[in-house]
Parts: sequence; C-alpha cells; structure tokens
Amino acid sequence: MGLCLIAVTWDLSLLVVILEVAIALGMVIFVHELGHFLVAKACGVKCEKFYLGFDIWGWKLGKFRWGETEYGIGILPLGGYVKMLGQEDNPARLREEIQRAKQQALGGTGILPAPGEALADRQCHPPVDVAAAERALFDPRSYLAKSVPKRMAIISAGVIMNVIFAFLCATIAYPLGVKQIAAGVGLVLPGEAAWRAGLRVGDQIQQINGEKVSRFGDVLKNISLGDNIAEGVPIVVRRSGVPQPLTMTVFPDHKGLRPTIGVSNPWTSTLNSQWPPTLPGSPAWQAAPKFQGGDRIVKIDDEPIESYVQIHAYLAAHPEKTLKVGIQRPLDKKGSDASEPASDAVGHRDADRPKNAAPPTALTIDVAPNPMRQLGLQMAMGELSAIQTDSPAAKAGLRKGDLIEQVDGEPVGDPMTLPERLRRRAGQTVTLTVRRQGTDDPIRIEVPLRRADWYEQPVAEGSPMSVPELGIAYRVLNRVEEVAAGSPAAKAGLRAGDVIAQAIILPPAEETSEKQNVNQLRKLFMAIRQFLFGEDQATVQFGPKQKNWPFFMYVLQSLAPGSRVELVLEDQRKVTLEPEQSAAWFNPDRGFRFDPEEFTETAHSLGQAVELGWRETAESLTLVLAFLRNLGTQQISPRALGGPGTIAKVAGQAAYEGLPTLLIFLTMLSANLAVLNFLPIPLLDGGHMLFLAWEGIRGKPADERVQMALTYLGFIFIVGLMIWVIGLDVGLISRQPPPE
Repeated sequence: MGLCLIAVTWDLSLLVVILEVAIALGMVIFVHELGHFLVAKACGVKCEKFYLGFDIWGWKLGKFRWGETEYGIGILPLGGYVKMLGQEDNPARLREEIQRAKQQALGGTGILPAPGEALADRQCHPPVDVAAAERALFDPRSYLAKSVPKRMAIISAGVIMNVIFAFLCATIAYPLGVKQIAAGVGLVLPGEAAWRAGLRVGDQIQQINGEKVSRFGDVLKNISLGDNIAEGVPIVVRRSGVPQPLTMTVFPDHKGLRPTIGVSNPWTSTLNSQWPPTLPGSPAWQAAPKFQGGDRIVKIDDEPIESYVQIHAYLAAHPEKTLKVGIQRPLDKKGSDASEPASDAVGHRDADRPKNAAPPTALTIDVAPNPMRQLGLQMAMGELSAIQTDSPAAKAGLRKGDLIEQVDGEPVGDPMTLPERLRRRAGQTVTLTVRRQGTDDPIRIEVPLRRADWYEQPVAEGSPMSVPELGIAYRVLNRVEEVAAGSPAAKAGLRAGDVIAQAIILPPAEETSEKQNVNQLRKLFMAIRQFLFGEDQATVQFGPKQKNWPFFMYVLQSLAPGSRVELVLEDQRKVTLEPEQSAAWFNPDRGFRFDPEEFTETAHSLGQAVELGWRETAESLTLVLAFLRNLGTQQISPRALGGPGTIAKVAGQAAYEGLPTLLIFLTMLSANLAVLNFLPIPLLDGGHMLFLAWEGIRGKPADERVQMALTYLGFIFIVGLMIWVIGLDVGLISRQPPPE
C-alpha cells in the first residue's frame, strides 16, 4: 500500500512538473515570436501566421484566425515563427514574392503587362500611369517594402524580447527567494585535480582566480570557462580548525566534456526532504524507527554534531561500529510530527500514539555497519595515477607511475582492501617496495601514515582507488590475480589470469515480498534520478583505457538486495554471480542522503529585485558567450551540447525544486535563445541582420546567388546541429569522448 501511494504521488508530481515545463518552454518561444510580431505590426507589416512549433507538411495541433493573422500550434515543437507578407527565408523565392507584390500593386490580375504594353490595353483594369506602377514594386504592407532600419528592428525584436523576458523572470524570482548552493566541498574524487591539490570535504571556497565566490555555480563557471586555466587556478579555501585561509593551485583536468576539478557541492546534517532520505536497502534504510526527510543529525554516539563534515569524519573513523544516531525531527505547523513514523508504508501514522500526546522531537536510532559486497576476486594492482600535494607519499618521494609491490615486505594483497588495512595502521610508518619505471631494482621507501578524518570513494567512471593516510591514488586492473575459496567467483569457475571485459547488473533472480518492495522503491528512486540527471549504472566496461574496477565495486555497494552481476570475460565466457557480504571489510557510507548546503538570496525591495535580476541576466548572457567562445576547443567538447531532451530534463529538475528555481532556469534559457538566435548564421535572426547590414551599406540587397548559397549552408549547418544534439540526447551519440 505504501509503495502504491509513493508511486501515485510521484506520478501526480511528475504530471505537474511536465505541465509546468511545457508552459515555461512555450513561454520562452512565445515571447521571442511576440517580439517579431509586435514590432512588425508597429511598422505596418501584415503578419499572415503566428505559430508555436512548426506546421511541417501542414500538420498542426490546432489553429484559429483572428483578424488577418492565423494563430496555431505546429506539430514539431522545436521553436516557432511569424510569417510576414513578403518575407521568405529562401532567396530563390524572393523574386516570386516580389512578383506577387507587384501583381497586387498593379491590380491583382496575376499578369504583368508585356514590355511596351500600356495598362490601358487591359480591359479589366482602368488606365494606370506606367511610371507610378514601376515605382510600386511592393505591397506597402510587405516586409520587403520596409526600410532597412525597420526590417532590422523587426528582426532584432525577438532577441530583445528574450533578454527582457529573462530579466523579468529573474526580477520576479528574487523577491520569492532564490535558493543558491554554497561554494563548498562535499566530496572529492580520488586522483582528480582538487584531490591532487589537497582540497578536503568541508572546505569552504572563498575565491577562485582572485574572484570572490559564494555560489557553487560560480565555482563551476570559473573552472569550466575561465581563462588560462592550463596555467593553474588559485583557489582560496577556509578549512575548519585552520585559523587562516589556505591558498591552493588547482590544475583542472581536461579528460571529459569540459574542464573539471572533481568536487561536489557541500552537504548539511539534515536528511534529504525531496528524495528518499536513505538509500533503499542500506543500513540507514533498515534502521528502526525509520529515518525521515528533514531529520537533522545532532549526535552520533556521544559526539555532538553540528555539520556534515563531522558526520563524514565520524563515519570514516568507525566503519565497523554500530552507531547510535541522535536526530531532531521537525514538527509541522500543527505541532505534530512532520514526517511519518517507522513503517514501510508511506501515509500511515502510529495508531498507538494517543491523539493528544506530545510527539517526539528527539530520537536515537541504531544504525548497523555496512559490510562491503564482494565477489571473491582479488584483482591486479595497478600503477600510481596521482600523488597528493604535501602528502606523506609526496614528502617520501613516491611518484606517479610507481607500482607498489609490497607493504612491509609482504605482498600488497587485494588492492581494493588496501585503504582499509592502512587506515587501521594510521600513525605508524610503513615500508613500501615499489617498482619504478627506468630502474631495474625495486625501491624501498618508508612512509609515515597520517590520520585522515575523511574517506574517499571511486564514485565516478575511471576513478582510481586512493589511500587517504598516504595521499596516493592508484589503478586496479581488470585481471584476476587470485580467487577466494568458496566465494561466488570460485563457484562460478573464475580463476587467476582471467581478464574481465564487462560487468552487467542484473535484477534479483527471486525476491521475497519484502525485498520486492525495497527493490521497486530503489528502481523508482533510480528511475527518477536517471530521468532528471541521466544516471545509468547498468553496464560497466573494462579495458586498457577504461580502468573501471574501483568504480564497479562502488556500484556494487549501491545495488538492490539480491541483485546479480554478469561478468563477460575477454575470452567471451560469461558468468553470473550474486555478491556476498564481507565479514571484515566495511563501507563507511551507511546510506544517508543529505540536503545540499544552501542559502536563500531574497530581494527585499524593488531596487534589490532589479539589481539581482539584471545580475542574473547579465551572467546568463556572458555564460552563453563564454561557452560558445570555447566550444570545439580543448576546453569545451561539442559533446557537451544539449538538445530538446536535455532542456526538458533540466527544466524538469528546476520545476521540481520550485517556482523561483524554474524562473532562474527560464532566465538562463531565454538568454541562451537570445544569444544563439543572434549568431550570424543564415536562417537565424543574426543571419538576417547580416544581410540587412550589407544592404544598408551598399544600398541594395546582396546578390541572390550569394544569399542562396549562404542560406543553404546555414540550413545544412542547422540541420546537422539538430541531428547532433538530438543524437546526444537520445544516446545515439555517446557523450563520452573516445578513449585516448
């Protein structure tokens, strides 16, 4: 019953979001075309059609006529258009339009007089002065009959209206309160730029490249679209327990669609109130009473908690321990418990609670350890892929490319469990035997292990394993070194030397009713995330250029209970395994999902609303320009483009988060449309402006053949671009660049 209620609620919420997105996107197109329409009318041009969407082959969802204009919605929702008398995007048909205008000016017969023939010779028309007829080249209400400045005003009106609309959306949003994600660090990806520079969970970013930042979006913008980032980006951070700000130089990575440094936004100590607050099937999910959205963690065991970084540190230090988690639960406006009691059915209240009894505001909930799921495979150790700045490894002289063969004279063992084994020895000194490129004999290096109050996980494709106590990141190869006796891998017939090419996640073979409910909830959770964020972890590839074994092991920990894995070997063999829980290796992540650290920017006066609205509009315009300037270079890949599907996803996410967020998204989208439409590409407004500027300078239109050639080139470019972005949206074109 509870699952049904969740599904119905989500369906209704999704329907509302879809309607909001459709109206919002329609408004952006509508105001653009309305700009053309209003200025054309003001200039005396006859508007024959006003359409949202394109009525290709005459197909349309509906139409009506009001006055001289036909209004409608076309079948193809990729824009809109205003059809003006005399306007024709195809120069080859301009002459036809001119002839039609002449014919109407000469009486509407559809037949022009032959050379030397007087109009008086036509029986159906009265005599007309030939000189006057020659001057009347166009219908006076034709677009072509208007002066160049007027036509420029008509063409530019759509772009101007988009800028005005963007400004109005932002100006309306800020009095409502716009939620901004703080400029901090909630996760650091092992081996990536921020990790190498020494950024940690909980750091608050104050400056990037000399510019003060307060929003996480500012961090992303300055990294992805900043100038001279190859020379390093100085970042100033405030770290808890450190009196003075720290300055670090980060060298962004260029291995994906855009430069990144490998951090996520910061988190709070409050459990997520929009998504499930715990991962279905995790220890936090299984705890009783249930955790609920809005619960704030205030204590773990005997340690008071005030921030997420304290939670993260405590989880890192006690992965094998059952935790007593103290929470404060918010009350609703009526003074009752705001969220649901412990139950697997959403919508049920505790029937045993007296109606007049004060609801609990503080609870202590036991959360069991989270055993790591494993297959019984020990994979081959790979080379060091990165060394952290100022880490014990860096100070001891370890280098990128070194291969650790022994720890204190013993084989390195399972590279996946090495971080946990060294964590337990924090504060001691270990002797590493490494094989270094260019040397014949192994090198022995003594390294003191620091105490790390954080943990690191390979949460992204290509992420290496890392040892926080050492400050190293290393690859784990897809070659089997050893198979544990009695393990799922041994039972499936895997053996040392096997090379794994692919892993495919399979649903559980058999499910109890309890597991089925959990799995359905998890599928719903993942389906929502995949719809909004494009996340799909069904298949993981391995190979020389795809060192994904650590990432695969991370995915394994987030699977629904009873899920299976199909491993495809390099020799084409396939084996199916069901992971088992380890008795001595624990995941510090217990399955909590937290709210992001946010602050609300609110305009308290009209002046503030205008100021913040213009700031948002100007930033959106410059952001699009910076993106286009770097598109196709090493900085921004063409695979980072998005089409209608991407716009719908982002709009859906914005609508789900509330009206102010949706308005800010519309600001960005409308600014985007304004800039793109004004690019000097034939068929776009910018292309028309280019032709008009040429006509204004020379006093006559550009040669028809030149216009035709450029228009066809513009058409080919736009069609190719649409095919490209739609292919990216639907997955026909991979967003991941080919392995180098």
